[in-house]
Amino acid sequence: MKIAFIVGEFPVLSETFILNQITGLLDRGHEVDIYAYVPRNDSKIHPDVNKYKLIERTYYAFWMPINRYKRILDSLVLLFTNFHKAPLVMLRVLNIFKYRQQYGALMLIHELIPFLRNRSPYDIIHCHFGGNGLKGALFREMGAIKGKLIVTFHGLDITVAIQGDSKQIYDQLFNTGDLFLPISERWKRRLVDLGCDKTKIMVHRMGIDCGKFSFIPRKLHADGRVQLVTISRLVEKKGVEYGIRAVALLAKTNRNIKYNIIGDGPLRKDLQELIQHLDVGDIVSLLGWKQQQEIVDILNDADIFVAPSVTSKDGDQEGIPVAVMEAMAVGLPIISTQHSAIPELVENGVSGFLVPERDVNALAEKLGYLIEHPEVWTEMGRAGRAHVEAEYDINKLNDHLVEIYQKLLIQA
Repeated sequence: MKIAFIVGEFPVLSETFILNQITGLLDRGHEVDIYAYVPRNDSKIHPDVNKYKLIERTYYAFWMPINRYKRILDSLVLLFTNFHKAPLVMLRVLNIFKYRQQYGALMLIHELIPFLRNRSPYDIIHCHFGGNGLKGALFREMGAIKGKLIVTFHGLDITVAIQGDSKQIYDQLFNTGDLFLPISERWKRRLVDLGCDKTKIMVHRMGIDCGKFSFIPRKLHADGRVQLVTISRLVEKKGVEYGIRAVALLAKTNRNIKYNIIGDGPLRKDLQELIQHLDVGDIVSLLGWKQQQEIVDILNDADIFVAPSVTSKDGDQEGIPVAVMEAMAVGLPIISTQHSAIPELVENGVSGFLVPERDVNALAEKLGYLIEHPEVWTEMGRAGRAHVEAEYDINKLNDHLVEIYQKLLIQA
């Protein structure tokens, strides 16, 4: 099969779930092209990006100048130099009466051109996140790209993106799209509530390569120090602040713990100041982003994984955190929250503990319990590993994704 992925930024180190789908399809002998709006200026890139030469497969939208007059000039140049490739498509994109209100004709020209430079039809157009699904549907309507349209919804796209008057934003997409793949049962229910036809919805989870993570039975270190770890972007919905505050509560009576936080983001400075304010600089460390193998090594050395996710003030929520899947794969017990679809991954009292969002005392209580009862670590870790192997293994999921594609094509 020939498959087009439409994404936002690419490559993004924190979006390994998209990367794993792309590389899995390539491993299975399928052709994959990637359409992205901007390259991500990360200093660290996942090694699979180079291994699979994914940048060579990626078509980026043309940068649109801020200056209005230069923007108009650039648009005219793009229009005239590419008009011969698809005259009807270029005429359609100039229909400002139809498209200007939604996207702006000039922006559409800059985003459309990459699709015209690779005109072969696709079997499948797979868009990640609802906003990219809207673009994919629009460009298919214009005739710039052909194929069955599938959209994966992750969470942000059906929470923050559809507040207030924008709740009907996906109505047309629901009518014209061929299949919608929410990553959890929670988001499936959300799509139904928004008016999507149930027969067009199928839960397809994001996953990890369990073969890259070895289960390790956990036991207390010789020095008695307990290692806690969080891996996440430093943004509000990850709730890292509450993890730090919970550890600070524990540190009042037990300073023989270490809490490493892996990741970066806009809240790093605020979190560093919080660590200093709570006087836990000797216990809590912000280590920044790490490469995948470094993350595996850190997980292998840890004892407990902390994922204190919350609903952000603007309504943003998690999907199902991949970092939690990875932690479960190596056998770590999990402390997380009753947030979004996390209860679909972590079974409370079995593979870890779930507490209410923003409840620092409850977080500290469950952390304290696990710290004081290392004998339950391996049992919880084994349960978590079994669940991830059964439901979140990327190899099984990618095999299933190919089956989904094939069934959709047969329906044609």
